[in-house]
Amino acid sequence: MGERVVHKNVVSKGNSSAPFPLWVRVVVIARAILLTAGALISLLHPILLVSPRDEINSAVRVFAAYTFSRDLALAIMLVVALALRARATLNSLMLLTGLVQFLDAFADCVDHRRAIVPVALVLGGIFLCAAASLSGYAFWKIQAWKQTI
Repeated sequence: MGERVVHKNVVSKGNSSAPFPLWVRVVVIARAILLTAGALISLLHPILLVSPRDEINSAVRVFAAYTFSRDLALAIMLVVALALRARATLNSLMLLTGLVQFLDAFADCVDHRRAIVPVALVLGGIFLCAAASLSGYAFWKIQAWKQTI
C-alpha cells in the first residue's frame, strides 16, 4: 500500500483495517457512553434536562423523546463503526459529533448557560482532533470530508 503524508511528521500506510489509535478508541467509547447516558436521562428522567424552576410539560417530553432517539442512534453508530473498523464512517460520525458539540456550545451561550460552554467546546475539539487523526486532515480541509480514507 502506498504511503501518504498525514501531517508534517506523520506518514500513514493507508491501511484501512489497521487498529485505531488507543486515544481515538477511548474518545469514541467515552462519547458513546455520554450519549447513551444523555439518551436515558432524556427518556427516563427529563427533569434533569431543565433548571429546577422550570416545568416539565408534554412539549418538553416530546423533545426529550427526540433527544433520546437521536443520542442513542449516534452512540450505537459510533460503537458499530469502531467495532467494524469502518474508518471513513467513523471519521464522518466524529465530524458530526464534533459539530454537534460546537452547536451545543452556541445554544448554551444563547440560553445563558455559559458555565458549560467550555466543556462543550473541549469535547467538540477533542472529537475533531480524533477525526483528523483518522483522516489525516483537519476538519476545514475538504479531504477530511471525502470518503478516501
